[in-house]
Amino acid sequence: MRAVVCHQSELTVDEIADLTPGRGQVLLDVERCGICGSDLHARTSCDETAADVASLGYDDFMRSDQRVVMGHEFVGTVADYGPRTRRHFPVGSRVVALPILRNAGSVQLTGLSEKAPGGFAEQVVVEASMTLRVPDDVLVEHAALTEPLAVAWHAVRKGQVGSKDTAVVIGCGPIGLAVILMLKASGVRHVIASDYSAGRRALAQQCGADVVVDPATSSPWASFEESSYLTEPIALAEFGLKSMDRMRAVPMLPWARLMRAAEKAGATPRGPVVFECVGVPGVIEHIVSSAPLLTRVVVVGVCMGTDSFRPSMAINKEIELRFAFAYDPSEFHETLQWMAAGKIDVAPLITGTVGLEGVAGAFTDLADPERHAKVLVDPRG
Repeated sequence: MRAVVCHQSELTVDEIADLTPGRGQVLLDVERCGICGSDLHARTSCDETAADVASLGYDDFMRSDQRVVMGHEFVGTVADYGPRTRRHFPVGSRVVALPILRNAGSVQLTGLSEKAPGGFAEQVVVEASMTLRVPDDVLVEHAALTEPLAVAWHAVRKGQVGSKDTAVVIGCGPIGLAVILMLKASGVRHVIASDYSAGRRALAQQCGADVVVDPATSSPWASFEESSYLTEPIALAEFGLKSMDRMRAVPMLPWARLMRAAEKAGATPRGPVVFECVGVPGVIEHIVSSAPLLTRVVVVGVCMGTDSFRPSMAINKEIELRFAFAYDPSEFHETLQWMAAGKIDVAPLITGTVGLEGVAGAFTDLADPERHAKVLVDPRG
C-alpha cells in the first residue's frame, strides 16, 4: 500500500507492505488523518523524545534512523477483522479509534512508533476494543478531529474549570483552539485567548473565545488588575486578616469551621485557570510571573527543549502546575458524542486537505501560523 514514510526527518511517499490485523484488531481504510503538532515536533526532534520516554520504560518511540508511518488523528472504514475478533461493526462502517496498538509483545503508539504504522497511509490497524463507530450526523472531516479534541477535553477536565471561572488560553494553534471549543462546550462563560498571530486570533473568536488578545500590544493579564482575582502576594494576607477580624468580632463563632465551609463553597480566593498551549521555552515562566495568585496552570503544549521557571515565584503566589497528556477512552467517546450533538463546531479548525503527495509540503506550510490551523490528509485524494 502507499504511505508517507518519515526517515531522517524527510517525508516521502513509498510503497510499503500491506497490513494484516492480528487477533483483537481491525483493519481500516483511512479516509482522513490530521497532521498534529506532535507530528511536526517528532519529525525533527524524535530522538530527544525517544530518549526521554525510554527512561520511563517505553523503548519503541520513533527514532530518526527508522522508517516510520506517522499520523494518529484518523477516521476510516472497517475493511477487515483479525482472526477470532468480535465483529462489533459491519465491514464498511465508519469508525475512529484510540491510536494505540498491541504489537511485538507491547503496547505501541500508533503513528509514533515503527511498530505501529499510522494514518498517513491507505490503511491502518487498530484495536477492536478501542474502536468507536462514528454517528451518521458527524462529517468525516470532523470525525478526524476526535483525537485532538479529546486531548483538549482531558486538559479542560484536568483544569477543573468552573462555569464562573475565567479561563486563559495562551497560544491559539490547533490544540489551543480545541481547548477553547471544549471550554465553551462545557459551559465556561469567560474565556480569554492570546496569540501573536492575527489569523489564529480570528479563529479563536470563531471558536467562541470571549476576549482575544494580541500580546504584542496588550496583556492577557491586564483585566485581572480590576477583577476579584488577587494580583499582589500581600493581598492574600490582607484577605485573611479582614476575614479573621470579622469572624472574631462575634463571640463564640466557630470561625475555624466556617473557614473550611467557605472553602468548600468556593467563597475563598481562587485564581483563573490558564492553559499553556504553546510549548516554547519561557512560556511557563511568563505565566508564573504574570498570572494572579492561586492560578491553576495546565500545561498542554509540548516543549521539546529544556525549560525553567522560578519556583520561589510560584510558591509565593501558590501557583499550581498540572501537565496534561492524551486522554482516556471515556473522554474520547464524550468528544465524539458532543460533535454528534452539535455542542462542538470543529469546522473553523480545518484549513486545508492534501493527498499523500502533499504531506511534506503541508508540514512546511504549518510552520506559518497565518496559513493553517489543521490540515487533513486524504490518502486516496
